[in-house]
Amino acid sequence: MRMANPSGFAMLQKKAPLVGAFFMGVIWAFPAMAFCPLPQQPQQVLVRQVVDGDTVRLADGRSVRLIGINAPEIGRNGRTSEPYAEAAKRRLQALVKASDGRVGLVPGVEAKDKYGRTLAHIYGRNGDNLEAQLLSEGLGYRVAVAPNVRLSGCQQLAEQAARKAGSGLWRRSPVVPAGEVRQAGFAVVSGRIEGIERNRGGVWLTLDDAVVLQVPARLQRNFPPSFFDNLKGRQVEARGWVLDRSRKGGLKPGQRRWVLPLTDPSMLERISG
Repeated sequence: MRMANPSGFAMLQKKAPLVGAFFMGVIWAFPAMAFCPLPQQPQQVLVRQVVDGDTVRLADGRSVRLIGINAPEIGRNGRTSEPYAEAAKRRLQALVKASDGRVGLVPGVEAKDKYGRTLAHIYGRNGDNLEAQLLSEGLGYRVAVAPNVRLSGCQQLAEQAARKAGSGLWRRSPVVPAGEVRQAGFAVVSGRIEGIERNRGGVWLTLDDAVVLQVPARLQRNFPPSFFDNLKGRQVEARGWVLDRSRKGGLKPGQRRWVLPLTDPSMLERISG
């Protein structure tokens, strides 16, 4: 995950250094099981390697991308790791180790991503959902990508606990004002809805005249009609993967450069103000 505001993360790196065991002395208010109970009997699998905070590799060769969490990106090819990326990886390693290397695997409705990775929830031997555990400690961002949204509600509660406690990533708010978005990548963006348009491409929500939130036509059925009621003029917080229309000459006159597709209704929240 590469956040869409490099300057914001630079500040975060100065104020919130990576401390490998910062979470070890904290007593968490809720166990992960309280957020996301085991929904069904999982397949027991052996983990060979924890790749990062949201991906593991199994002994049978499969790569598993955890559903519902987007962990900070570990730096590769000379790039610097994002804040808490290494901490998220180490924490997931510790959770897997505490489960003797074996976890319960619950595949998503959509079983594979575009990279061929298995999409699944994973559970420790005690029935704890490991994505919720990481989210509750502020070691990743909750995401919801239809149709794999079964546990979105409980994962949202897990993240809210971390946010309320100021844990991990939420120690200093990573939320980026829409007017300060400077690059493509994952972002949590805030702003006021200034306009709503509909066309064959879906529903388009203009945020502070700087970012356009898109509900793609293929996903509109997942958004109830009431979702758009009274949105204009409201302050909102949206999250997802920002796209840069200017790449490859794709920006047309009158268009905003930055587009953030919404993959689920829960990826946009009304906030007071």
